[in-house]
Amino acid sequence: MSSKTARSPRPSPVRDTPRQNRLRSAIGLAVAVLVAGSLGYLFGAPDATENAIAEMRVAEAKRDVRQITELTSTARTTAADLEKVLAGLAKALPPGGALAAQPPADGEVAEWQRLIKQAVDRHAETPSGTTATNVARGGFRNAVNTMSIALDAYVSCQELSTDVRQRCLDLAARQRSASVMAWSVAATQLDQINVDAGNGHQHVYLTGLPGDGAMMADTLPEGTD
Repeated sequence: MSSKTARSPRPSPVRDTPRQNRLRSAIGLAVAVLVAGSLGYLFGAPDATENAIAEMRVAEAKRDVRQITELTSTARTTAADLEKVLAGLAKALPPGGALAAQPPADGEVAEWQRLIKQAVDRHAETPSGTTATNVARGGFRNAVNTMSIALDAYVSCQELSTDVRQRCLDLAARQRSASVMAWSVAATQLDQINVDAGNGHQHVYLTGLPGDGAMMADTLPEGTD
């Protein structure tokens, strides 16, 4: 009679330690995140970062359109003032020099100075905007500051002796032309950013003087793009 073979005792299951449980949970969470991210990528669902970036871009675009509109309005006001100053300086500093010059009437220079100071103050602010808008804003600020220097030079020339006065006036005239040229560059930039913003062409150019080399407006009607 054969004897029964003794069975070895069944090992009891090994319980996971708390550390193993945490590791297993972390792995499960990572897998879930990867799966969710993959599904979001496949189906094009933006994450929180993408949504935040999109909202920032929309806010920036709205701010830029507002700044462009405000800058265009400011430039038109300044252009109207500068045209008055340029009309007076065209007679006081004509291309023909001293022989063709017409001295300004009493109080006329003081009025030019008042208008120029207003323009300089008007364009002194530098709010933060996009690069393209900042370029236009800085161009207008440079133009009015240069015109202010031209007018200051013209006034100072009157105090010089006759033999050196004309050379001083020639420098003031060149400074005036530099101002008109700087304004035309800023006006061209303003025209472009208005088109980009959906406002259509906006022409805020100065008449300037013949032969001063300033850029002029295109032939497209305002408001069209």
